[in-house]
Amino acid sequence: MGFADDHLVPLVDSGLGNSAYLVDLGEGRALAVDVSRDLRALRAEAGRRGLTVAYAADTHLHADFLTGALQLAADDGATVLASAAGRRAFEHRGLADGDEVDLGGLTLRALATPGHTDEHLSFLLLDGARELGVFTGGSLIVGSAARTDLLGADRAEELARAQYRSLRCLARLPDFTAVWPTHGAGSFCSAPPGAERTTTIGAEKRANDLLRAPDEDSFVRRLVGGLGSYPAYFDRLAEVNRRGPVVLAAAPPLPPLSTADVRRLLGEGARIVDVRRVEDFAAGHIPGALSVQLRGQFATWLGWLLPDDTPLVLVTAPGQDLAELTWQALKIGYERLSGHLTMDAWTAAGGERETVDVVTPDRVGDDRPVLDVRQRSEWEAGHIPGAVDIELGTLAAHPDSAPPSPLVHCSRGVRAMTAASLLQRTGDHDVTVLEGGPDDWAEATGGTLRQGP
Repeated sequence: MGFADDHLVPLVDSGLGNSAYLVDLGEGRALAVDVSRDLRALRAEAGRRGLTVAYAADTHLHADFLTGALQLAADDGATVLASAAGRRAFEHRGLADGDEVDLGGLTLRALATPGHTDEHLSFLLLDGARELGVFTGGSLIVGSAARTDLLGADRAEELARAQYRSLRCLARLPDFTAVWPTHGAGSFCSAPPGAERTTTIGAEKRANDLLRAPDEDSFVRRLVGGLGSYPAYFDRLAEVNRRGPVVLAAAPPLPPLSTADVRRLLGEGARIVDVRRVEDFAAGHIPGALSVQLRGQFATWLGWLLPDDTPLVLVTAPGQDLAELTWQALKIGYERLSGHLTMDAWTAAGGERETVDVVTPDRVGDDRPVLDVRQRSEWEAGHIPGAVDIELGTLAAHPDSAPPSPLVHCSRGVRAMTAASLLQRTGDHDVTVLEGGPDDWAEATGGTLRQGP
């Protein structure tokens, strides 16, 4: 058994595609790295091991979740470790390249690895002079490197060149050194698909196309050329993390609402988010509601489609996990959760309903324009001939760009139902959703998907 097997626990948030880490330092103390505000998994693992978090390290100013480091400082007395260049507006130990922290038997050495962000640090964990592993955050990740355009498209190339130098610095570590990244498959920070979330320096030198780029210009073209869209909330969350998110005494309750409460809140500017299964939403929903099914990716789409300062009314189904719903919203800074109600309660009080037709793949081509709301990379991998491609995030900002009365699809129907709810809200009440996606259409009709732009 190696160090990682005995002492390091990855805490994977599959919805965001990220990993945090809990390191058992011995004597009941722990190091937490890149943990989010949703500390439930960390608390459970620390409790099983009898650990208190003594240090909470952040590799960079995260754009995709609120840091949990301040909460650990408040609750456990943890020392927050972060880049001095990040100008964080709260108490922390600011580190620069080469600085070391004695963890009591192990040492954490800061390595400046800018690229994903300006102030990015990697943390090399040492046992004496031996390199155990390196927490690379958004620098070197499995099979790639994290995106460099979060500070603006005009800086993407400049930061890609910094990322090139950072990866070369990391590649000088011994091949056996474990690599523990934050971003992994499912993240919008350029992580490629794949099951592996950790790696080694040697494995990346052999297989990572970016590390194998022959020169800096080739590296930049490969990295910048592969950047897709990312959730809108990324543009504001890093600054919230720099200032420091509010420390919570406990997760706020999500109270039940009456129909009268909902009507009042709507009059005050609240938005309705229906978190039920898409099948339930299609069968009947409150007019104007946004369909965002509660699942692992709930936070991503909530943050992409709605501003964080809007009061939210949640339509839930009996038995849905209200704590999960609350924490997914809180971890990306959505704190104005007014409460929840069921659709049955709404209709029992005489509330109006709207529906969405769902059709099978053999209905494609019934004189309706086909609207594909998947990511651009998915579109290029294979799409229905003649379909119009508008990513869901773009559609939210520009609903008038959609063709009228479309048949909307994604890969399984969840994003498509969100798109349908957006279009209904803007006045197109003749929207239909495809059951399934392009592969289902090809199988049902014998058609051939088109690849490329």
